[in-house]
Amino acid sequence: MDKMISTANGEVIITNDGATILNKMEVLQPAAKMLVDLSKSQDSAAGDGTTTVVVIAGALLKQCLLLLTNGIHPTVISDSLHKASTKAVDVLTAMAVPLEISDRESLIKSASTSLNSKVVSQYSTLLAPLAVDSVLSVVDPAKPDMVDLRDIKIVKKLGGTVDDTELVKGLVFDKKASHAAGGPTRMENAKIAVIQFQISPPKTDIEQSIVVSDYTQMDRILKEERNYILGMIKKIKATGCNVLLIQKSILRDAVTDLSLHYLAKAKIMVIKDVEREDIEFITKTLNCLPIANIEHFRAEKLGHADLVEEVSLGDGKIVKVTGIKDMGRTTTVLIRGSNQLVIDEAERSLHDALCVVRCLVSKRFLIAGGGAPEIELSRQLGAWSKVLHGMEGYCVRSFAEALEVIPYTLAENAGLNPIAIVTELRNRHAQGEINAGINVRKGQITNILEENVVQPLLVSTSAITLATECVRMILKIDDIVNVR
Repeated sequence: MDKMISTANGEVIITNDGATILNKMEVLQPAAKMLVDLSKSQDSAAGDGTTTVVVIAGALLKQCLLLLTNGIHPTVISDSLHKASTKAVDVLTAMAVPLEISDRESLIKSASTSLNSKVVSQYSTLLAPLAVDSVLSVVDPAKPDMVDLRDIKIVKKLGGTVDDTELVKGLVFDKKASHAAGGPTRMENAKIAVIQFQISPPKTDIEQSIVVSDYTQMDRILKEERNYILGMIKKIKATGCNVLLIQKSILRDAVTDLSLHYLAKAKIMVIKDVEREDIEFITKTLNCLPIANIEHFRAEKLGHADLVEEVSLGDGKIVKVTGIKDMGRTTTVLIRGSNQLVIDEAERSLHDALCVVRCLVSKRFLIAGGGAPEIELSRQLGAWSKVLHGMEGYCVRSFAEALEVIPYTLAENAGLNPIAIVTELRNRHAQGEINAGINVRKGQITNILEENVVQPLLVSTSAITLATECVRMILKIDDIVNVR
Protein backbone atom coordinates (compact mmCIF):
# COMPACT_ATOMS: atom_id res chain seq x y z
CA MET A 1 0.00 0.00 0.00
CA ASP A 2 1.06 3.60 -0.61
CA LYS A 3 1.16 6.60 1.71
CA MET A 4 0.08 10.17 1.03
CA ILE A 5 2.30 12.68 2.79
CA SER A 6 1.09 16.24 3.33
CA THR A 7 3.77 18.71 4.43
CA ALA A 8 3.28 21.94 6.39
CA ASN A 9 3.76 24.07 3.25
CA GLY A 10 1.02 22.19 1.37
CA GLU A 11 3.27 19.86 -0.63
CA VAL A 12 1.69 16.45 -1.33
CA ILE A 13 3.75 13.29 -1.92
CA ILE A 14 2.37 9.85 -2.78
CA THR A 15 4.92 7.07 -2.23
CA ASN A 16 5.65 3.76 -0.55
CA ASP A 17 9.41 4.30 -0.41
CA GLY A 18 10.40 3.78 3.23
CA ALA A 19 13.31 6.23 3.18
CA THR A 20 11.14 9.02 1.71
CA ILE A 21 8.32 8.47 4.23
CA LEU A 22 10.65 8.44 7.25
CA ASN A 23 12.64 11.40 5.94
CA LYS A 24 9.49 13.52 5.74
CA MET A 25 8.22 12.54 9.22
CA GLU A 26 8.67 14.92 12.15
CA VAL A 27 10.44 12.56 14.55
CA LEU A 28 11.38 13.84 18.01
CA GLN A 29 12.05 10.64 20.00
CA PRO A 30 15.84 9.95 19.93
CA ALA A 31 15.52 6.18 19.33
CA ALA A 32 13.02 6.82 16.52
CA LYS A 33 15.55 9.21 14.94
CA MET A 34 18.02 6.32 14.93
CA LEU A 35 15.53 4.27 12.90
CA VAL A 36 15.20 7.15 10.41
CA ASP A 37 19.01 7.22 10.07
CA LEU A 38 18.95 3.43 9.70
CA SER A 39 16.65 3.74 6.68
CA LYS A 40 18.96 6.39 5.18
CA SER A 41 21.97 4.11 5.69
CA GLN A 42 20.22 1.27 3.86
CA ASP A 43 19.30 3.69 1.06
CA SER A 44 22.92 4.75 0.59
CA ALA A 45 24.33 1.21 0.96
CA ALA A 46 21.89 -0.70 -1.25
CA GLY A 47 19.27 1.79 -2.52
CA ASP A 48 16.44 -0.69 -1.88
CA GLY A 49 15.08 -2.49 1.19
CA THR A 50 14.58 0.76 3.14
CA THR A 51 11.23 -0.43 4.53
CA THR A 52 12.52 -3.97 5.16
CA VAL A 53 15.41 -2.78 7.34
CA VAL A 54 13.12 -0.73 9.62
CA VAL A 55 10.53 -3.56 9.88
CA ILE A 56 13.27 -6.05 10.85
CA ALA A 57 14.71 -3.58 13.40
CA GLY A 58 11.24 -3.10 14.92
CA ALA A 59 10.67 -6.87 15.19
CA LEU A 60 14.12 -7.35 16.78
CA LEU A 61 13.43 -4.60 19.33
CA LYS A 62 10.13 -6.30 20.21
CA GLN A 63 11.93 -9.61 20.78
CA CYS A 64 14.64 -7.85 22.81
CA LEU A 65 11.99 -6.38 25.10
CA LEU A 66 10.72 -9.91 25.86
CA LEU A 67 14.27 -11.11 26.52
CA LEU A 68 14.95 -8.18 28.87
CA THR A 69 11.67 -8.85 30.68
CA ASN A 70 12.86 -12.43 31.22
CA GLY A 71 15.96 -11.08 32.97
CA ILE A 72 18.61 -11.60 30.28
CA HIS A 73 21.38 -8.98 30.39
CA PRO A 74 21.58 -6.53 27.43
CA THR A 75 25.24 -7.43 26.77
CA VAL A 76 24.39 -11.12 26.39
CA ILE A 77 21.53 -10.24 24.01
CA SER A 78 23.76 -7.87 22.01
CA ASP A 79 26.55 -10.45 21.55
CA SER A 80 24.03 -13.13 20.57
CA LEU A 81 22.42 -10.84 17.99
CA HIS A 82 25.83 -10.16 16.46
CA LYS A 83 26.55 -13.90 16.15
CA ALA A 84 23.08 -14.50 14.70
CA SER A 85 23.47 -11.76 12.06
CA THR A 86 26.90 -13.11 11.03
CA LYS A 87 25.41 -16.59 10.67
CA ALA A 88 22.45 -15.12 8.73
CA VAL A 89 24.79 -13.48 6.20
CA ASP A 90 26.57 -16.83 5.71
CA VAL A 91 23.23 -18.60 5.11
CA LEU A 92 22.10 -15.95 2.61
CA THR A 93 25.42 -16.17 0.75
CA ALA A 94 25.00 -19.96 0.49
CA MET A 95 21.48 -19.47 -0.93
CA ALA A 96 22.58 -16.89 -3.51
CA VAL A 97 22.83 -17.58 -7.23
CA PRO A 98 25.89 -16.21 -9.13
CA LEU A 99 25.17 -13.69 -11.87
CA GLU A 100 27.08 -12.59 -14.96
CA ILE A 101 26.88 -8.89 -15.76
CA SER A 102 26.30 -9.83 -19.41
CA ASP A 103 23.05 -11.60 -18.39
CA ARG A 104 20.76 -8.66 -19.20
CA GLU A 105 17.55 -10.66 -18.62
CA SER A 106 18.44 -11.46 -14.99
CA LEU A 107 19.32 -7.81 -14.35
CA ILE A 108 15.94 -6.74 -15.77
CA LYS A 109 14.12 -9.29 -13.55
CA SER A 110 15.82 -7.85 -10.45
CA ALA A 111 14.98 -4.26 -11.43
CA SER A 112 11.36 -5.31 -12.14
CA THR A 113 11.06 -6.86 -8.66
CA SER A 114 12.05 -3.55 -7.03
CA LEU A 115 9.43 -1.73 -9.17
CA ASN A 116 6.56 -4.18 -8.54
CA SER A 117 5.54 -2.58 -5.24
CA LYS A 118 5.68 0.99 -6.55
CA VAL A 119 2.93 3.34 -7.73
CA VAL A 120 4.38 3.07 -11.25
CA SER A 121 4.56 -0.76 -11.19
CA GLN A 122 2.50 -1.00 -14.41
CA TYR A 123 5.42 0.66 -16.22
CA SER A 124 8.04 -1.83 -14.94
CA THR A 125 8.43 -3.35 -18.44
CA LEU A 126 9.66 0.08 -19.60
CA LEU A 127 11.56 1.33 -16.54
CA ALA A 128 13.41 -1.91 -15.68
CA PRO A 129 15.25 -2.27 -19.05
CA LEU A 130 15.85 1.49 -19.02
CA ALA A 131 17.51 1.24 -15.57
CA VAL A 132 19.67 -1.72 -16.68
CA ASP A 133 20.79 0.00 -19.90
CA SER A 134 21.55 3.22 -17.99
CA VAL A 135 23.80 1.51 -15.45
CA LEU A 136 25.58 -0.73 -17.97
CA SER A 137 26.34 2.29 -20.19
CA VAL A 138 28.26 4.06 -17.38
CA VAL A 139 30.28 1.04 -16.17
CA ASP A 140 33.99 1.66 -16.75
CA PRO A 141 35.82 -1.47 -18.04
CA ALA A 142 38.85 -0.40 -16.00
CA LYS A 143 36.70 -0.54 -12.81
CA PRO A 144 33.99 -3.11 -13.64
CA ASP A 145 32.73 -3.33 -10.03
CA MET A 146 32.19 0.42 -9.62
CA VAL A 147 29.12 2.42 -10.64
CA ASP A 148 28.65 6.11 -9.83
CA LEU A 149 24.95 6.98 -10.14
CA ARG A 150 25.91 10.65 -10.48
CA ASP A 151 26.87 9.73 -14.05
CA ILE A 152 23.17 9.10 -14.74
CA LYS A 153 21.25 12.38 -14.99
CA ILE A 154 17.48 12.27 -14.46
CA VAL A 155 15.53 15.13 -16.08
CA LYS A 156 11.81 15.49 -15.28
CA LYS A 157 9.42 17.11 -17.76
CA LEU A 158 5.69 17.52 -17.18
CA GLY A 159 3.42 16.27 -19.96
CA GLY A 160 2.68 12.98 -21.67
CA THR A 161 2.72 9.74 -19.67
CA VAL A 162 5.38 7.60 -18.01
CA ASP A 163 5.32 5.53 -21.24
CA ASP A 164 7.06 8.50 -22.94
CA THR A 165 10.07 8.19 -20.62
CA GLU A 166 13.24 7.65 -22.65
CA LEU A 167 16.96 7.09 -22.39
CA VAL A 168 18.95 9.80 -24.18
CA LYS A 169 22.54 9.18 -25.29
CA GLY A 170 23.58 12.76 -24.77
CA LEU A 171 22.38 15.79 -22.81
CA VAL A 172 18.92 17.15 -22.05
CA PHE A 173 18.28 20.65 -20.66
CA ASP A 174 14.90 21.40 -19.13
CA LYS A 175 14.91 24.89 -20.62
CA LYS A 176 14.57 26.50 -24.01
CA ALA A 177 17.28 28.11 -26.08
CA SER A 178 17.50 31.89 -25.95
CA HIS A 179 15.23 33.39 -28.62
CA ALA A 180 16.28 37.00 -28.11
CA ALA A 181 17.02 38.84 -31.35
CA GLY A 182 16.17 35.73 -33.38
CA GLY A 183 19.01 33.50 -32.21
CA PRO A 184 19.28 29.97 -33.68
CA THR A 185 17.39 27.09 -31.99
CA ARG A 186 18.97 24.25 -34.00
CA MET A 187 22.64 23.69 -34.73
CA GLU A 188 24.21 20.86 -36.71
CA ASN A 189 27.93 20.01 -36.35
CA ALA A 190 27.87 21.86 -33.05
CA LYS A 191 31.03 23.11 -31.36
CA ILE A 192 29.99 23.61 -27.75
CA ALA A 193 31.59 25.79 -25.09
CA VAL A 194 30.70 25.58 -21.38
CA ILE A 195 31.49 29.01 -19.93
CA GLN A 196 31.55 30.17 -16.31
CA PHE A 197 32.00 33.89 -16.97
CA GLN A 198 29.47 36.59 -17.82
CA ILE A 199 29.05 38.04 -21.31
CA SER A 200 28.14 41.46 -19.97
CA PRO A 201 29.88 44.77 -19.19
CA PRO A 202 32.57 44.39 -16.50
CA LYS A 203 31.89 45.46 -12.93
CA THR A 204 34.35 45.94 -10.09
CA ASP A 205 34.27 43.78 -6.99
CA ILE A 206 33.95 46.81 -4.72
CA GLU A 207 30.82 48.89 -4.30
CA GLN A 208 31.19 52.20 -6.12
CA SER A 209 29.28 54.72 -8.23
CA ILE A 210 30.17 56.57 -11.44
CA VAL A 211 29.08 60.19 -11.83
CA VAL A 212 28.27 61.24 -15.42
CA SER A 213 28.38 65.01 -15.91
CA ASP A 214 27.18 65.27 -19.54
CA TYR A 215 25.58 63.18 -22.30
CA THR A 216 28.84 62.75 -24.28
CA GLN A 217 30.34 60.80 -21.36
CA MET A 218 27.20 58.65 -21.24
CA ASP A 219 27.54 57.90 -24.95
CA ARG A 220 31.17 57.02 -24.41
CA ILE A 221 30.30 54.58 -21.58
CA LEU A 222 27.67 52.84 -23.73
CA LYS A 223 30.06 52.70 -26.68
CA GLU A 224 32.80 51.15 -24.51
CA GLU A 225 30.33 48.55 -23.20
CA ARG A 226 29.29 47.67 -26.75
CA ASN A 227 32.91 47.38 -27.89
CA TYR A 228 33.79 45.23 -24.84
CA ILE A 229 30.93 42.77 -25.50
CA LEU A 230 31.61 42.75 -29.25
CA GLY A 231 35.27 41.97 -28.58
CA MET A 232 34.30 38.99 -26.39
CA ILE A 233 31.92 37.60 -29.01
CA LYS A 234 34.54 37.98 -31.77
CA LYS A 235 36.99 35.92 -29.67
CA ILE A 236 34.31 33.26 -29.16
CA LYS A 237 33.41 33.18 -32.86
CA ALA A 238 37.07 32.99 -33.90
CA THR A 239 37.40 29.55 -32.24
CA GLY A 240 34.54 28.19 -34.38
CA CYS A 241 32.19 27.90 -31.39
CA ASN A 242 28.50 27.93 -32.37
CA VAL A 243 26.76 26.78 -29.14
CA LEU A 244 27.23 28.43 -25.74
CA LEU A 245 26.20 26.87 -22.42
CA ILE A 246 26.33 29.71 -19.88
CA GLN A 247 26.51 28.99 -16.15
CA LYS A 248 23.92 30.71 -13.97
CA SER A 249 25.30 33.71 -12.07
CA ILE A 250 24.01 34.68 -8.61
CA LEU A 251 25.61 38.14 -8.67
CA ARG A 252 24.28 39.59 -11.92
CA ASP A 253 22.92 38.62 -15.31
CA ALA A 254 25.19 36.07 -16.96
CA VAL A 255 24.25 37.50 -20.35
CA THR A 256 22.58 40.82 -21.25
CA ASP A 257 20.07 41.62 -23.99
CA LEU A 258 22.81 43.41 -25.93
CA SER A 259 25.05 40.32 -25.69
CA LEU A 260 22.20 38.08 -26.90
CA HIS A 261 21.65 40.44 -29.85
CA TYR A 262 25.30 40.19 -30.94
CA LEU A 263 25.38 36.41 -30.33
CA ALA A 264 22.28 35.99 -32.53
CA LYS A 265 23.96 38.03 -35.28
CA ALA A 266 27.02 35.77 -34.99
CA LYS A 267 24.69 32.71 -35.38
CA ILE A 268 25.67 31.34 -31.97
CA MET A 269 23.03 29.29 -30.14
CA VAL A 270 22.72 30.18 -26.44
CA ILE A 271 21.45 28.08 -23.52
CA LYS A 272 21.73 30.21 -20.40
CA ASP A 273 21.19 29.69 -16.64
CA VAL A 274 22.89 26.29 -16.51
CA GLU A 275 23.07 25.25 -12.84
CA ARG A 276 26.52 25.18 -11.22
CA GLU A 277 26.06 21.59 -9.94
CA ASP A 278 25.37 20.39 -13.51
CA ILE A 279 28.65 21.71 -14.94
CA GLU A 280 30.71 18.65 -13.92
CA PHE A 281 28.21 16.25 -15.54
CA ILE A 282 27.98 18.37 -18.72
CA THR A 283 31.76 18.65 -19.18
CA LYS A 284 32.22 14.92 -18.53
CA THR A 285 29.53 14.09 -21.12
CA LEU A 286 30.90 16.50 -23.74
CA ASN A 287 34.49 15.51 -22.92
CA CYS A 288 35.47 19.18 -22.74
CA LEU A 289 36.70 21.69 -20.17
CA PRO A 290 34.71 24.51 -18.53
CA ILE A 291 36.02 27.95 -19.46
CA ALA A 292 36.30 30.40 -16.56
CA ASN A 293 37.67 33.41 -18.43
CA ILE A 294 37.42 34.83 -21.96
CA GLU A 295 41.23 34.92 -22.13
CA HIS A 296 41.28 31.11 -21.81
CA PHE A 297 38.80 30.54 -24.64
CA ARG A 298 40.48 28.00 -26.94
CA ALA A 299 39.19 25.69 -29.70
CA GLU A 300 40.64 22.64 -27.89
CA LYS A 301 38.35 23.32 -24.91
CA LEU A 302 35.19 22.87 -27.00
CA GLY A 303 32.94 19.82 -27.11
CA HIS A 304 31.60 18.47 -30.41
CA ALA A 305 28.14 17.07 -31.24
CA ASP A 306 26.20 16.22 -34.39
CA LEU A 307 23.06 18.07 -33.32
CA VAL A 308 21.85 20.55 -30.71
CA GLU A 309 18.17 21.38 -31.07
CA GLU A 310 15.22 22.79 -29.19
CA VAL A 311 12.33 20.30 -29.01
CA SER A 312 8.71 20.96 -28.05
CA LEU A 313 7.31 18.63 -25.38
CA GLY A 314 3.69 19.29 -24.43
CA ASP A 315 3.41 22.90 -23.29
CA GLY A 316 7.12 23.32 -22.71
CA LYS A 317 10.41 23.01 -24.54
CA ILE A 318 13.70 21.23 -23.91
CA VAL A 319 17.12 21.32 -25.56
CA LYS A 320 18.67 18.02 -26.66
CA VAL A 321 22.35 17.44 -27.46
CA THR A 322 22.90 14.20 -29.41
CA GLY A 323 25.67 12.55 -31.42
CA ILE A 324 28.41 13.73 -29.05
CA LYS A 325 31.95 12.99 -30.24
CA ASP A 326 34.14 11.06 -27.74
CA MET A 327 31.27 11.11 -25.25
CA GLY A 328 32.09 10.39 -21.62
CA ARG A 329 30.57 7.45 -19.74
CA THR A 330 27.34 9.21 -18.81
CA THR A 331 23.71 9.00 -19.82
CA THR A 332 20.48 10.97 -19.36
CA VAL A 333 16.99 9.72 -18.54
CA LEU A 334 14.06 11.95 -19.53
CA ILE A 335 11.05 11.17 -17.30
CA ARG A 336 7.58 12.21 -18.47
CA GLY A 337 4.30 12.14 -16.56
CA SER A 338 0.78 13.55 -16.45
CA ASN A 339 1.32 15.38 -13.14
CA GLN A 340 4.13 16.26 -10.75
CA LEU A 341 3.17 13.57 -8.21
CA VAL A 342 3.54 10.82 -10.82
CA ILE A 343 6.83 12.23 -12.14
CA ASP A 344 8.34 12.50 -8.64
CA GLU A 345 7.31 8.94 -7.73
CA ALA A 346 8.60 7.66 -11.09
CA GLU A 347 11.95 9.29 -10.30
CA ARG A 348 12.09 7.67 -6.83
CA SER A 349 11.13 4.28 -8.29
CA LEU A 350 13.71 4.56 -11.06
CA HIS A 351 16.35 5.49 -8.48
CA ASP A 352 15.56 2.28 -6.55
CA ALA A 353 15.81 0.23 -9.76
CA LEU A 354 19.14 1.89 -10.63
CA CYS A 355 20.45 1.10 -7.14
CA VAL A 356 19.40 -2.55 -7.49
CA VAL A 357 21.34 -2.88 -10.76
CA ARG A 358 24.30 -1.07 -9.16
CA CYS A 359 24.23 -3.62 -6.30
CA LEU A 360 24.37 -6.47 -8.82
CA VAL A 361 27.31 -4.87 -10.62
CA SER A 362 29.30 -4.50 -7.37
CA LYS A 363 28.25 -7.86 -5.83
CA ARG A 364 27.14 -10.26 -8.54
CA PHE A 365 24.76 -12.56 -6.67
CA LEU A 366 20.97 -12.89 -6.83
CA ILE A 367 18.62 -14.18 -4.15
CA ALA A 368 14.92 -15.04 -4.18
CA GLY A 369 12.37 -12.49 -2.94
CA GLY A 370 8.83 -12.96 -1.65
CA GLY A 371 9.89 -13.65 1.96
CA ALA A 372 11.74 -16.87 0.97
CA PRO A 373 15.19 -15.92 2.35
CA GLU A 374 13.75 -14.68 5.67
CA ILE A 375 11.80 -17.90 6.28
CA GLU A 376 14.84 -20.02 5.37
CA LEU A 377 16.98 -17.91 7.73
CA SER A 378 14.40 -18.33 10.49
CA ARG A 379 14.40 -22.12 9.99
CA GLN A 380 18.19 -22.51 9.88
CA LEU A 381 18.86 -20.12 12.78
CA GLY A 382 16.15 -21.87 14.81
CA ALA A 383 17.90 -25.21 14.23
CA TRP A 384 21.30 -23.65 15.04
CA SER A 385 19.96 -22.19 18.33
CA LYS A 386 19.30 -25.73 19.61
CA VAL A 387 22.99 -26.61 19.53
CA LEU A 388 24.00 -23.43 21.39
CA HIS A 389 24.23 -23.43 25.16
CA GLY A 390 22.54 -21.25 27.76
CA MET A 391 21.01 -17.85 27.08
CA GLU A 392 22.79 -17.52 23.74
CA GLY A 393 20.57 -20.16 22.11
CA TYR A 394 17.48 -18.49 23.55
CA CYS A 395 18.50 -15.11 22.06
CA VAL A 396 19.31 -16.61 18.63
CA ARG A 397 15.88 -18.28 18.57
CA SER A 398 14.28 -14.89 19.25
CA PHE A 399 16.31 -13.43 16.35
CA ALA A 400 15.02 -16.21 14.10
CA GLU A 401 11.41 -15.54 15.13
CA ALA A 402 11.82 -11.80 14.45
CA LEU A 403 12.75 -12.47 10.80
CA GLU A 404 9.31 -14.00 10.18
CA VAL A 405 7.87 -10.47 10.32
CA ILE A 406 8.82 -9.97 6.63
CA PRO A 407 6.69 -12.80 5.12
CA TYR A 408 3.96 -12.07 7.70
CA THR A 409 3.74 -8.39 6.65
CA LEU A 410 4.01 -9.30 2.95
CA ALA A 411 1.08 -11.73 3.24
CA GLU A 412 -0.94 -9.18 5.21
CA ASN A 413 -0.38 -6.45 2.59
CA ALA A 414 -1.35 -8.86 -0.19
CA GLY A 415 -4.72 -9.53 1.48
CA LEU A 416 -3.81 -13.12 2.42
CA ASN A 417 -4.09 -14.91 5.77
CA PRO A 418 -0.65 -14.23 7.28
CA ILE A 419 -0.75 -16.99 9.90
CA ALA A 420 -1.75 -19.67 7.36
CA ILE A 421 0.80 -18.41 4.80
CA VAL A 422 3.73 -18.29 7.27
CA THR A 423 2.83 -21.75 8.59
CA GLU A 424 2.75 -23.20 5.08
CA LEU A 425 6.05 -21.47 4.25
CA ARG A 426 7.67 -23.09 7.29
CA ASN A 427 6.45 -26.52 6.18
CA ARG A 428 7.61 -26.05 2.57
CA HIS A 429 11.08 -24.90 3.69
CA ALA A 430 11.32 -27.78 6.17
CA GLN A 431 10.81 -30.09 3.17
CA GLY A 432 13.80 -28.50 1.42
CA GLU A 433 12.04 -25.94 -0.84
CA ILE A 434 14.40 -23.08 0.01
CA ASN A 435 13.03 -20.83 -2.76
CA ALA A 436 9.36 -21.17 -1.75
CA GLY A 437 7.95 -17.67 -1.26
CA ILE A 438 4.78 -15.60 -1.42
CA ASN A 439 3.53 -14.98 -4.95
CA VAL A 440 1.52 -11.78 -4.49
CA ARG A 441 0.02 -11.90 -7.99
CA LYS A 442 -1.31 -15.46 -7.66
CA GLY A 443 -2.08 -15.18 -3.95
CA GLN A 444 -0.28 -18.41 -3.11
CA ILE A 445 3.11 -19.92 -2.30
CA THR A 446 5.24 -20.87 -5.31
CA ASN A 447 8.90 -21.30 -6.25
CA ILE A 448 9.62 -17.59 -6.29
CA LEU A 449 12.89 -17.98 -8.22
CA GLU A 450 11.01 -19.53 -11.15
CA GLU A 451 8.54 -16.61 -11.00
CA ASN A 452 11.47 -14.22 -11.58
CA VAL A 453 10.95 -12.46 -8.23
CA VAL A 454 14.61 -11.87 -7.41
CA GLN A 455 16.70 -9.25 -5.65
CA PRO A 456 20.42 -8.56 -5.10
CA LEU A 457 22.11 -10.44 -2.27
CA LEU A 458 23.54 -7.11 -1.07
CA VAL A 459 20.04 -5.74 -0.30
CA SER A 460 19.21 -8.63 2.05
CA THR A 461 22.61 -8.86 3.77
CA SER A 462 22.78 -5.08 4.22
CA ALA A 463 19.26 -4.95 5.72
CA ILE A 464 20.01 -7.65 8.33
CA THR A 465 23.47 -6.30 9.21
CA LEU A 466 22.35 -2.66 9.56
CA ALA A 467 19.16 -3.55 11.47
CA THR A 468 21.17 -5.67 13.94
CA GLU A 469 23.76 -2.92 14.44
CA CYS A 470 21.04 -0.36 15.16
CA VAL A 471 19.23 -2.66 17.63
CA ARG A 472 22.48 -3.50 19.44
CA MET A 473 23.21 0.21 19.80
CA ILE A 474 19.75 0.94 21.24
CA LEU A 475 19.98 -2.14 23.48
CA LYS A 476 23.11 -0.87 25.22
CA ILE A 477 21.52 2.48 26.13
CA ASP A 478 20.24 2.41 29.72
CA ASP A 479 19.34 6.08 30.18
CA ILE A 480 18.65 9.34 28.33
CA VAL A 481 20.38 12.44 29.70
CA ASN A 482 18.93 15.79 28.66
CA VAL A 483 21.53 18.56 28.52
CA ARG A 484 21.47 22.22 27.62
